[in-house]
Amino acid sequence: WMFRYYQNVCTVSYSSVWWDWPRWEREIDWMALNGINLPLAFTGQEALWQEVYRSLGLNQSDIEEFFSGPAFLAWNRMANMYKFGGPLPQSWHVNQLRLQFRILERMRAFGMIPVLPAFSGNVPKGILKLHPEANVTRLGPWAHFNCSFSCSYILDPRDPLFLQIGSLYLSQVVKQFGTDHIYNTDTFNEMTPPSSDPAYLSAISRSVFASMTAVDPKAIWLMQGWLFFSDAAFWKPPQIRALLHGVPLGRMIVLDLFAETEPVFSYTESFYGQPFIWCMLHNFGGNNGFFGTVESINSGPFKALNFKNSTMVGIGMTPEGIHQNPVIYELMSELAWRKESVNLTKWASLYAARRYGSMHESLSAAWKLLFSSVYNCTVPHYRNHNHSPLVRRPSFNMNTGLWYDPADLLETWRLFMEAAPSLMSKETFRYDLVDVTRQVLQDLAAYFYQDIKDAFHSKKMPELLTSGGVLIYDLFPELNRLLNSDRNFLLGTWLEQAQSFALDEPEARLYDLNARNQLTLWGPSGEILDYANKEWGGLVEDYYAQRWSLFVQTLVECLNSGLPFKQDAFNQAVFRVEKGFISNGRKYPTKPQGNTYEIAHRIFLKYYPQALKRL
Repeated sequence: WMFRYYQNVCTVSYSSVWWDWPRWEREIDWMALNGINLPLAFTGQEALWQEVYRSLGLNQSDIEEFFSGPAFLAWNRMANMYKFGGPLPQSWHVNQLRLQFRILERMRAFGMIPVLPAFSGNVPKGILKLHPEANVTRLGPWAHFNCSFSCSYILDPRDPLFLQIGSLYLSQVVKQFGTDHIYNTDTFNEMTPPSSDPAYLSAISRSVFASMTAVDPKAIWLMQGWLFFSDAAFWKPPQIRALLHGVPLGRMIVLDLFAETEPVFSYTESFYGQPFIWCMLHNFGGNNGFFGTVESINSGPFKALNFKNSTMVGIGMTPEGIHQNPVIYELMSELAWRKESVNLTKWASLYAARRYGSMHESLSAAWKLLFSSVYNCTVPHYRNHNHSPLVRRPSFNMNTGLWYDPADLLETWRLFMEAAPSLMSKETFRYDLVDVTRQVLQDLAAYFYQDIKDAFHSKKMPELLTSGGVLIYDLFPELNRLLNSDRNFLLGTWLEQAQSFALDEPEARLYDLNARNQLTLWGPSGEILDYANKEWGGLVEDYYAQRWSLFVQTLVECLNSGLPFKQDAFNQAVFRVEKGFISNGRKYPTKPQGNTYEIAHRIFLKYYPQALKRL
């Protein structure tokens, strides 16, 4: 395949927002080892925008009102929101620009084509003061945000000012960053266009593309195909064709962003002739629950390639967040080198040997089991969003559904524990042991939730106290200890990296707030609550466990007083707990604590027999 694409516009916020140069270098080396040749290179773009806005006559407060904080820049760039988590310190711009120069140099040294940002029409409100005549539309609110942080201003691409701003910006990009002629911008990401007239939609894409070619005659527009799926009610064949055909065939590349589950190429005659890249999205919000669709991943790219009049030019990986389910990315990147699907059973068995450096019968069996269960979700239209009660705000209508048989996961756990004594020196094995145990405890939490619910509804206080007590005073603390024993599952690392960018105390507080809010409330009042949930040491103890503790305590009080449980009142009370975590100022461990094997073994002896009884 010509192109092997990597990253999602959200990955930069959910995963790499706080990376320093050594961490970026490691990632780019990983890309090279895995054959990636078309990575997104979005770092540092706000520094250039600031220059452009200043040259247009905007003052500093107009600019500060516009940029969101670092942890939310992905959605600021896509015109979903502005200002929240800001303002961006000047030191941030300097830092990010310096990083971007090194990122680009390293990517190009490996022969990669970095994809650079272009203008989508998203403008600060201040533009209206300078250009009252401009054709600017104010969008509606996005994702439960109100208009104090969303309802962005969009400049119509047909307005002459669009060409002026777009080419000003792109000439800055090319001047500062050099170019390999591929640019990404997304016009209507999760936003419905003001008109469904095909002529209008063609004019829009034609104008966006014109702002690129005015600066770079060789420009190719790389566009996410997410909008066709996320707003399918609007994007019917005439609308899709019109938007795509506003650009000459071959001068646009569409990312079929979620092709393993929701392919778009198959009902658009291969994007009506525009080249496309078959992408695996796999993960939302960087959640770290087990998930995979291995059968679909293994066959999908080859089906797309052999599709009638296929215009497929590559495969890609577009997760919203990384640092989870490494096996899925290993499989997907390997397929780029293959002419046909792999034998998954054999592949899983060999993966175990490669990952731990030796053949181990029980681990070979464990990985085969994972590949036939938790990693092979075949539920149509399933979106991998960790909805386990463990990481969600407690209520009586929580989602406890699984797409796999929990017995398979338990057997995997047993096989891992069996192999553990001789393999604890291998970091890959320790990581997987923590991850498997974490997943089992996540499933067990759902059983305890069910017990709590049943006990409350049948007014059985002893059962409520027992199930609630085990969950809060044993399962949560054990999970927290387990996660704290491995450097890959620490909240402290995320917070420390965030604060490392700060020059002074106010900046440190701003970055800390950004880092904590994204994981939890995702907005000032829980607008996208728990979307980016993580099972990390520190977060389990001070956020998830505290919510469950309040829930059980509230239920006990209700039974004692004979009063009904009121979800609204509980939500208000638990919101104070959630906000309390964001402002608690606590320092969390940044180095692993405790012995992973001892902790996992103790959890196994305690919970494995219980879990078996639940099957």
